[in-house]
Order: sequence, then C-alpha cells, then structure tokens
Amino acid sequence: MMELLIVLAITAIIAAFTVPMIGNGPSGAALRGGARELAAGLRFARSEAVAQRHETFVALDLAGRRFKVTGDPREYQLPREADLKLFTAQSDIVDASTGAIRFYPDGGSNGGRITLASGDRKYDIDIDWLTGRVTIQQ
Repeated sequence: MMELLIVLAITAIIAAFTVPMIGNGPSGAALRGGARELAAGLRFARSEAVAQRHETFVALDLAGRRFKVTGDPREYQLPREADLKLFTAQSDIVDASTGAIRFYPDGGSNGGRITLASGDRKYDIDIDWLTGRVTIQQ
C-alpha cells in the first residue's frame, strides 16, 4: 500500500511540472495548419488575379490573427497564441497591425514574407515577387 502511495505522489509531482509546459502556445499541428491555410489563401489570391485579370489582395490583421482574400466573403482565423509578422512593400502596409500582399494579373506579386511563430516553432511563408510563388519554410 505504501509503495502505491509513493508512486502516486511521484506521478503527481511530474504532472505538476509537465502540464504547464504542454499548455503554452498552440500545438505544433495547429501552427502548421495555420501556416498551410495562409499559404492556401495566398495561392488562391494569385490564381484569382490571373483568372480574373485584376489585382487581388490578401489583407492581414496582425493583431486579430486573421486574414481575408479579395473576392472571398470569408475571413480566416489563425491560431490565437501565434505571433504573426508581415514583411511586404511599404505601400501595402496600412498601419502597425494591418497590411496586405498584392498579386498582379501576370501572376507576380509585391513579394514578402509572413511569419507564424510560437516559442521555438516558426513557419516562414515566402512570396516571390517575380513569379508569385508561395512557399512554406520551417
């Protein structure tokens, strides 16, 4: 009986230290899913710009952790605990927490990088200015 109590006490001590570490930030799958969803939105915007023959934007709300594609009525939510950073052309930055990536009818874009990070996990979504190609780098 005493041995069982000791095992339970050790388990409780280990759980007390590990549970707070597991709960910090979004899971790796949620962060990766957010990066893929954002990349899919960027690719969709590029294809719409080429198909419709007009500029298309992906507007990012950095503070609200969400984005919207021109012509799509939906607004997409990214993981709340993730840090979101945008590097793009100065002309497409509205303020400190709002900006956009622009795609042109020829398939090109203004280029840039969007970073989704949480702790030591980070995903960089690069947009090539010449081709509009979207890639995810871990």
